[in-house]
Order: sequence, then C-alpha cells, then structure tokens
Amino acid sequence: MQLFVNDLTVMDFSYLCAQRGMVGESWIVDVILDGELNEESMIQDFSKVKKNLKRLIDQYVDHKLLVPVESPCTTIHHVADSDIVQVNFERQRQGEQEGELCEHDGSIYLRCPDEAYAFVYAGEVDMQSVSQYLKDILATHLPENVDDITLLLRCEDIATPYYHYTHGLKKHDGNCQRIAHGHRSKITIYEGDEESTASELYWSTRWSDIYIGTQEDLVPVDALSLNGVSKDFEYAYCFAYEASQGRFELVIPKAESELVTTDSTVECLAQYVLEEQQRLEPGKSFTVVAYEGVGKGAIAKG
Repeated sequence: MQLFVNDLTVMDFSYLCAQRGMVGESWIVDVILDGELNEESMIQDFSKVKKNLKRLIDQYVDHKLLVPVESPCTTIHHVADSDIVQVNFERQRQGEQEGELCEHDGSIYLRCPDEAYAFVYAGEVDMQSVSQYLKDILATHLPENVDDITLLLRCEDIATPYYHYTHGLKKHDGNCQRIAHGHRSKITIYEGDEESTASELYWSTRWSDIYIGTQEDLVPVDALSLNGVSKDFEYAYCFAYEASQGRFELVIPKAESELVTTDSTVECLAQYVLEEQQRLEPGKSFTVVAYEGVGKGAIAKG
C-alpha cells in the first residue's frame, strides 16, 4: 500500500555549482510512503506526515547552502573546537575579453556556522542527489510499518520570466539570516496597465544566478577569517556580518553579484526593481510584483 502527499513543502535554498556558481533554488516536495496499515487502518495519519516530514526537510535543507562534497572544486575545513566550517569552492568561470572567451577566477569562499550548510555526498547538487540525501535522513525517522519513502522534487511551473537569486538577511531572527540561501522566483512587471514582457526578460537576465548583497556588509579582505587562502580577491566582493546564529563570511565574484544599498528582503528588492525601472525609463509608471520563491512576495508601485 502507498500513501502520497503532494505539495508537502517548498525548500528555499542555494547550492554551489561548478558551472553556474551560487544558485538560488526553490523546489516543491511530494512524498510517497510504502508500508502496511497500522492499528488505525492507515500507513500514517496525514497530519503526522505533513508535520514530521516537513519539520525534518526544513531542518536539513531549507534556507541552507547545499555543498557538493565530492566535487573537485570543494574543500571543507572544520575549525577546531568550534561549530565553524570553511568551504572553499574553487572554480573557473567563462568570461569575455575583447570579444573572446577567457577563463576568470570564479572561486567562492564561505566561513559560517555549520548549521548554514547541508553537505551532499555527490559530485553535484541536483534533484537526484538531494532526494537521496533527504531519503537517508528521513528513513531513520519513519514508523515501523513504513518500509520505504520516495521523494519527488520539482520546480514550480513558471511560464513567464524568472531568475535565481541568493542573499542573506542579517537582521532576521530565524534562518533567513544565513548569508547564502536563495530562491527561484518569477517577476511580473506592469507598465501602466499592460504587462511588460521586455522588462521581465531584462530582470530575468540581469539576475540570472545572482548574489544580491547589501553594501553595508562589504568588508576589506583583512577583516575575513579565512584559513589557508592567500588572495587579494580583486575579482570578488567580500561580505561579513554578525547575526544571532554567529558570524557569516562570504567571498563571491563581482560578476555574479549585485550590490544594493538596502537590506535584500523581497520588499526592498521589489522597491529596488521599481526604482531601477523608473531610472531606465523615466516618466513611466510601473507596478513590480516580485516573488520570493513559490507563492509569496511583495508589490511596489510608482
């Protein structure tokens, strides 16, 4: 017998990719449980499935940075006598110089509390490796009558332009404070009363696999605590801040980032997009509907 629950939860997270860099993502989770009926003539009560499995998925993946442990780009350092973990993700990125493709340093470095990461033992982070990662965790928490669990991960079906972004909210009192978590988000922009596909496409390109950082979180290289890394980081932005979960540090290529003068909440980002649209097309009125993952977001008008 099988029990299924669709739309169990949405995982908002980011992951490291050798080709794309740091990628914000939002995956919807469906689950199927295989097992025998219990004394209540159920495999498990739906309310318990939703509560317990969602709690575990949120705990182990949601609002974390997923690191492919077996990638040749990845080196992990656990700082002695602390809960701090340094991740070096050393990669080359393709760029253009005078019309020709060339290699640039695309390395990403983080030094954060261990709860900011999920370590996936695979060469890359994808739906298959994350599904296996979660299955291994959830299997130890299933009741005796449940023989197996299947996790089906999927993206929201978005027919209009969207982007992948990563950010950190140091003022947040929950897990959003982690410096590298993200979302796959659509954006809708109206010019007057008409939807502007051109504007939506512009932002989906501008913010393709982007890190959105707050200017006040920029720090000089010598303010970082990275071990065993001797670089000037001219190619990168260096961010650091203290939050209730600890100190977070990030080095990420400038070419894969955008700086804002505000916090990077979805409310601030909607306002930022609106003001940029007004700057790019003065004299016009816009409505910006900016999403943060699936089914939630903010609206700015002007």
